[in-house]
Amino acid sequence: MSTLREPTDLRVLIRFAAAGDDAVAEAISRLGPARVAATLVDELVSRADLGEVGPLPGPVTVRFDLDFGGRTLAHSVSFEEGRVRYGHACPEGIRPVLVELDLVALARAVFGGSLAPHALCRRIDWGDVDDPREFAVGVAAAPVVQRLLRGAAGEPARLDELALANGSDKWGPHFYTPIYERHFAPLREQELTIVELGIGGYAIPGSGGGSLRMWKRHFPRALVYGVDMFDKSAAAEQRVFPIQGDLSDPDFVGSLPERLGPLDIVIDDGSHACADVILAFNALFPALRPGGLYVIEDLQTSYWPSYGGNATNLHDASTSMGFLKQLLDGLNHEEHDAAGSSRPTRFDTTLVGAHFYHNVAVLEKGRNADGPMPRFVRQRPVIRVDRREVPA
Repeated sequence: MSTLREPTDLRVLIRFAAAGDDAVAEAISRLGPARVAATLVDELVSRADLGEVGPLPGPVTVRFDLDFGGRTLAHSVSFEEGRVRYGHACPEGIRPVLVELDLVALARAVFGGSLAPHALCRRIDWGDVDDPREFAVGVAAAPVVQRLLRGAAGEPARLDELALANGSDKWGPHFYTPIYERHFAPLREQELTIVELGIGGYAIPGSGGGSLRMWKRHFPRALVYGVDMFDKSAAAEQRVFPIQGDLSDPDFVGSLPERLGPLDIVIDDGSHACADVILAFNALFPALRPGGLYVIEDLQTSYWPSYGGNATNLHDASTSMGFLKQLLDGLNHEEHDAAGSSRPTRFDTTLVGAHFYHNVAVLEKGRNADGPMPRFVRQRPVIRVDRREVPA
């Protein structure tokens, strides 16, 4: 099944899906209706959680007939024993369940979300109910069809459930998903570029990538990049792009902003070595768009000497926490007594918020230049008067 795989093509479809019908139709024509149709069906499958469907009496095949300009684009999906196959035919003599959708409306529903109001009409042909065999196929297909179509409804799934379903450790042994729910909720339906440092699974072939799949599902309009020193090409799928490289190499880390473009969310779950954490932050935080978020996980290594940490001098700027603590005074750089005597750093003027949790920091990018407090606000302490000593 030929889908849109290049980030630039996917970005075009995602961007225009939030526009009007004419703009969406133009984008589909430019990208190729057949490729767009295949891409949308693949996206529905990735959101369907078909592995949670109970035991089925046999294979279930659903055929999508997608209309575009009077042309019907057909794509079949077969589900059997937890496996999904595309273009697989039903048993001889049995028609698949037919789902008829308009391709433009489906694109708006899948990648436009609530940002693109749409009217998605779903016509389903369950087969001949008077034929016992076809009736049985229709009954068996019902939960599969429901889950496939749910992917066009834009309903968010809880991050802890997504972590468990995709094998991410962000909900056990770590419990980071509530933090992410709190900070990521306003960004969920935006067009995003997300980068996670560290894909997981170490050098084991085919392992890791659970968090990347979780982010893909949670952010329906995002492109998700994962960076790891090991070959994690097996984790690649639609909207998920693994990159191999050494996160302790300044040249490689420094090349990522130009390679990936402006970033919206960065999650550092890489080596956790303090030097690597600081190197990545210096390179990638400036590449965040205003309103972007930078997350550093597993800050416990700031106190572990084997990771370059220091449990004795808690202000050691060569540790991750010591480095971050130095940034905090910059939030108030315009109020320093020596204001004007030194130039603010690039972090002083762009870090607008910092949130610290157990082993996690979330930092907000923006414009920190509101100006100091006005001069009429006294800097001298207010003299308190004991009312008992004031004459009546």
